[in-house]
Amino acid sequence: MLWAHMTSSPAAVIFDCDGVLIDSEILSLEIEVELLAAHGLVYAPADFLHRFMGLNDAAYHLALDADCRDRTGRPLPEEALREARGPLWAACEHRLTEVEGCAAAVAALALPKAVASSSGATYLRDNLRRTGLFETFDPHVYSADLVAKAKPYPDIFLHAARRLGVDPAGCLAIEDSVNGVRAARAAGMTVWGFVGGGHMDAQGGARLREAGAHDVVETWAEAAGRFAGF
Repeated sequence: MLWAHMTSSPAAVIFDCDGVLIDSEILSLEIEVELLAAHGLVYAPADFLHRFMGLNDAAYHLALDADCRDRTGRPLPEEALREARGPLWAACEHRLTEVEGCAAAVAALALPKAVASSSGATYLRDNLRRTGLFETFDPHVYSADLVAKAKPYPDIFLHAARRLGVDPAGCLAIEDSVNGVRAARAAGMTVWGFVGGGHMDAQGGARLREAGAHDVVETWAEAAGRFAGF
């Protein structure tokens, strides 16, 4: 069961942001896959999500550059990723929403909670404000900008637990990416894989379980029901 390796309900819940709290990953997928294809990097959406989702910007850029050198024999053009920033920010400005049911489920959670995200600090905070979620977590909103190594390393989860004043082993992490699940497991946390974001496909839950998720949650309504037992 969910708490097989724990003796009680969690002391705190730590949430990834993109694709878990806010439905931003579907926007990123739409924009970035198209722009990368114009530079000779063609990815099936499922492969793109499996490899890159949950990485911070620096790790993502390095991985894309390695692919570009392997496939085309040249480095990734500097403008390739800059081209995505404007359209992505515009998409977030006009189309970004919370993942359905998130605000109500999280607001009802009485336990200490935090956000631990691979996104840059400005992008993270602006998008949480756009969707009305920032105040729910403030001041416990933590970007990978704050740590030496981003997901799949455990640093951001350990940082969030430390700032909450709780033992990482007593935390529940909620993640939608393979890299995020691996990071939370490396931090010693229990992990729920979340597959309710608009970017997830039918194989998403299996990928998260394979990465180490202890259980998979399909919607925020389901999560809220489980939170009521804490």
